[in-house]
Amino acid sequence: MATILITGATSGLGRALAEDLAGAGHQLLLHGRDHDRLGEVASATGGETYQADLTSLAATRDLAAEVAKRHDRLDVLVNNAGIGFHVTGTDRQLSKDGLELRLAVNYLAPVLLTRELLPLLRAAAPSRIVNVASVGQAAFDFEDPDHEKDFTEPSAYSRSKLALISWSASLAEKLDGTGITVNSLHPATFMPTRMVEASGVDAQESLEKGLHATRRLVDDPALAGVSGKYFHSENEAQPSIPEALTPEYRARLAQVTEKLLTAARA
Repeated sequence: MATILITGATSGLGRALAEDLAGAGHQLLLHGRDHDRLGEVASATGGETYQADLTSLAATRDLAAEVAKRHDRLDVLVNNAGIGFHVTGTDRQLSKDGLELRLAVNYLAPVLLTRELLPLLRAAAPSRIVNVASVGQAAFDFEDPDHEKDFTEPSAYSRSKLALISWSASLAEKLDGTGITVNSLHPATFMPTRMVEASGVDAQESLEKGLHATRRLVDDPALAGVSGKYFHSENEAQPSIPEALTPEYRARLAQVTEKLLTAARA
């Protein structure tokens, strides 16, 4: 039985994954923002609940601290929580820390949460980190990391997801030899979830397809030891902008990431 933390576990892929894993007897740590919806998924799965608003980096740190207070090991971290987009959206919103909202939730929150939980993942090694990204990808603008120019919701979303893929590759390299694996994936294209419904795009692929692709990375023995990969559903793939995996790009992303996290904490 593995101890598994799933962020964004109250709906869509996160809830489907929680319900599927519960059937295998895993100990589930369920994160969400809404108290009532957390209660519903906890009732369905028997999991522990952790309420936190990932638009706040302080709340993200508190989430990690609460997990560490209750547990001394973590076998799997699934960074699934995220904010989508509307295809015509141009309203630039800010996080609690004054950062562009999708950058904060889809990228910086997983980075920070993972860092804070690394001691628990090390204690449980071999352990896994699974980052839910997207086939929607756009290059990071290192001169405008907070996307103040020419903002659209789809471009902000796509930037945050490519950053997550790029960072996942860097983290996998850093953790090589520790027994902690790190992989990212695009589960399926426009699954029938609340996020997709709000986007103004019709659903294209099933939730079951995305669930199966994600579940493989969580506990499939065949993927034990596989790290630093990006998967398009079940197939190993390259991001749409291969430059994101180069050492130069990853180094620039790391530098900007540290500046953003430091500025938000100041």
